[in-house]
Amino acid sequence: MKINTYQFGEVEFTEDRILKIPEGLFGFENLKRYLFIKTENDLFYWLNSVDEPEIAFPLVGLKVIDKDYPEMEEFEPFGIVKMSRIPTEITINLKAPIYINQNSKSGVQKIIDNDKYSIDYRLFVEDK
Repeated sequence: MKINTYQFGEVEFTEDRILKIPEGLFGFENLKRYLFIKTENDLFYWLNSVDEPEIAFPLVGLKVIDKDYPEMEEFEPFGIVKMSRIPTEITINLKAPIYINQNSKSGVQKIIDNDKYSIDYRLFVEDK
């Protein structure tokens, strides 16, 4: 199968690479099938919709930011990145992570009920 993506151009894949998120993502509940993409030179992972290939979400592994980030057995937490042309305005949603199991090719988005985790955590800070 092939899809045309905004970020990567044409991507060829097999059915066994599709990551399924049965409930979809918040605001995108109708999209349930994604490709989980990581390139060598990219800081981010990408969750690219199979059904609407123009929709892709940049992700960051949350254990890199907080080694004690809430776990879910056999799943790895990722935060959706809100991009900006200005690096200090790039933020990550720590409040609603996507938990991904790369072995079972499944995922789920959850809300973390803890004030410690922000919706707009700044990925980069400016040195003064």
